[in-house]
Amino acid sequence: MPADVALLKEVPLFATLDDEERALLAAQLEEVHLRASEKVFSRGDPGGAIYIVSSGEVQISVEDTTGQVIVFETARRGDFFGELSLLDGDPRSADARAIQDTCALKVDRGDLQLLFQRHPSSAMDVLTAIGRRLREADKMLHSRPTLSPNEMVEERLTTIQRLADGLAAFSGTFTFMLLHAAWFAAWISINLGWVPGVHPFDPFPFGLLTMVVSLEAIFLSCFVLISQSRQAAKDRIRSDVEYEANIRAGMEVTQLHSKLDHLYAQTMARLDAVEKARHPTPPRPGNATSTPG
Repeated sequence: MPADVALLKEVPLFATLDDEERALLAAQLEEVHLRASEKVFSRGDPGGAIYIVSSGEVQISVEDTTGQVIVFETARRGDFFGELSLLDGDPRSADARAIQDTCALKVDRGDLQLLFQRHPSSAMDVLTAIGRRLREADKMLHSRPTLSPNEMVEERLTTIQRLADGLAAFSGTFTFMLLHAAWFAAWISINLGWVPGVHPFDPFPFGLLTMVVSLEAIFLSCFVLISQSRQAAKDRIRSDVEYEANIRAGMEVTQLHSKLDHLYAQTMARLDAVEKARHPTPPRPGNATSTPG
């Protein structure tokens, strides 16, 4: 029994066929050999066939708006992929890349239509595979973060970190300075006896005030350092995001340059062909064929 006929027995899509029908289908299939890291198709390519993995592995993935690759499935022996574009006629919705050296069978639209006409139940297997991939895609999209990196950091803050941020922000305000100026003025006035009816409790040189201010400075400096450490971490996250954005922008510009160069080369080739058609090169005199007189 041919190897591809035996492979079709392992594929749920063709499991209901008898041996004769599988042999007939296998005779029409095209065998595709792929090297490791070679693309089977890219997103946006026309979908004209599905592929059945005979050996090796193929990764089905898509790149999101942030440039990250979402892997939907890794197709191994007996798995098939590419059926969505073949059914609706739209361009490919994902990328397929061989992870290792791979051999696959290519089933075109005509072969699939013939299969559905003879065995309508096989269409349910295709729908099952599509549903499985849609569920995986939905699960991955729901599990991906929708918040910005800074918002994610804010959600993980502890009470001490929030307190440190609040105190650091307040200590740098004009209100903080005025409150301390009023506090020091009242303390010194009371303990110098300038306020009638109030007994001094911290006479000059105001040792208690010095201790209180020193303790405040120690704790406040600790909170400010904690807040600064968090701000430095947020700055690193922002720098990483900007770096990734710059890399993606550079890649887009490079792709645009490549497309423009390719378009320019095609345009020049067509103009050259039009110019040659309008002004054909006359034959050289030495190449003219003489007619005997």
